[in-house]
Amino acid sequence: MAKYTIVTMPGDGIGRVVMKEALRVLDAAGFDASYVEGDIGWDFWCREGNPLPLRTIELLQQHKTGLFGAITSKPKEEAAAELSPDLKGKGYVYSSPIVGLRQIFDLDICIRPCHTYRGNPLNFIRRGATGEVEEPVVDVVIFRQNTEGLYCGVEWGRLEGIVYDAMLTHKSFVRNFGNVPPEEIAVSTRIFSRKATERILRSAFEHASKNGYKSVTLCEKPNVIRETSGMMYNMAKIMQKEYPSIELWNTNIDAQMMWLTKNPEDYGVIVAGNMFGDIVSDGFAGLIGGLGFACSANLGKDIAVFEPTHGSAPKYADYPVPIVNPIAMIESACMMLEHLHEKGMAEKIRSAIAAVISEGKVRTYDMLKMKGSPDVVKKGAASTAQMGDAIIEKVMSNE
Repeated sequence: MAKYTIVTMPGDGIGRVVMKEALRVLDAAGFDASYVEGDIGWDFWCREGNPLPLRTIELLQQHKTGLFGAITSKPKEEAAAELSPDLKGKGYVYSSPIVGLRQIFDLDICIRPCHTYRGNPLNFIRRGATGEVEEPVVDVVIFRQNTEGLYCGVEWGRLEGIVYDAMLTHKSFVRNFGNVPPEEIAVSTRIFSRKATERILRSAFEHASKNGYKSVTLCEKPNVIRETSGMMYNMAKIMQKEYPSIELWNTNIDAQMMWLTKNPEDYGVIVAGNMFGDIVSDGFAGLIGGLGFACSANLGKDIAVFEPTHGSAPKYADYPVPIVNPIAMIESACMMLEHLHEKGMAEKIRSAIAAVISEGKVRTYDMLKMKGSPDVVKKGAASTAQMGDAIIEKVMSNE
């Protein structure tokens, strides 16, 4: 019997392509696991009116650990138009299944590391004071609160009844929207709870303490969003006293997006709410090669799901030879290994990835700065499988 059982959820588009390579690499590294596939994604929305069927939820409840590929999401009206004819008009409303997984299982801790691989031609470079080219090493880990904030789903497409009456009790609403007809107002709420905020802050400080980072940066906007960002900042200041060797930095999200291209090497652990954590993690991912290198973990108390942060890229899914970069998916599998206390195996795979990138002989189309077209392999780019093969070869050579 295998030591682990992993629920694989390839999802949509390129999700199945990159998942295949991650499982091949895990097998080559000797990961003792069996895999059960969970149904998730656009096809199940169209056929069943539910992109996250109960049977998949039950699989995760049973096995606790999941690998997720990629998902297609579309606006409400477009999603409704693609439903099976027998489901249209019956009240089905599309919602993102990955957001659903996070909320159902309270996967409130999202970790998104962004680390430079030497030799990656997509690494961020800048000019030094005297015109020389500099390539700063990025070693940042973003902790994103995963279940609250703007992604919590508490929204109204129009205001009416007691909701509108409640809004009228706030002087800023009356001043700015009191003369706007309620049917012309849409509202999305940004809700932070102290319990969830404490958990994400604690996770960030603990990670910094255990891994030798000298700072935790709170990336929010407390000077304007005073109640939610302000609460998070005040809690961070109190918590920092428990970690005297770690500095607490406070940056506004807008300024952070400018500073990350000026001095990215200065940052270590960054912590933020849901939306701002999403934004800043994509910004730092751009400095290490883009979303083809961006991995993540969604952690709850009992259940964990690991995923690349890229989308389903449906235009690439049907190419005769898959061309997408599988490294983000493979890195996500490494995060899963660490979660399962298989750190040595994760390090072996990351060393193999580093060796392939440093060697420079095998590069996917994004690494060669090509446009993603079906003919890139003929022009010298590695296919998805060829990148997987190269990493596996390095894994096996380190046995």
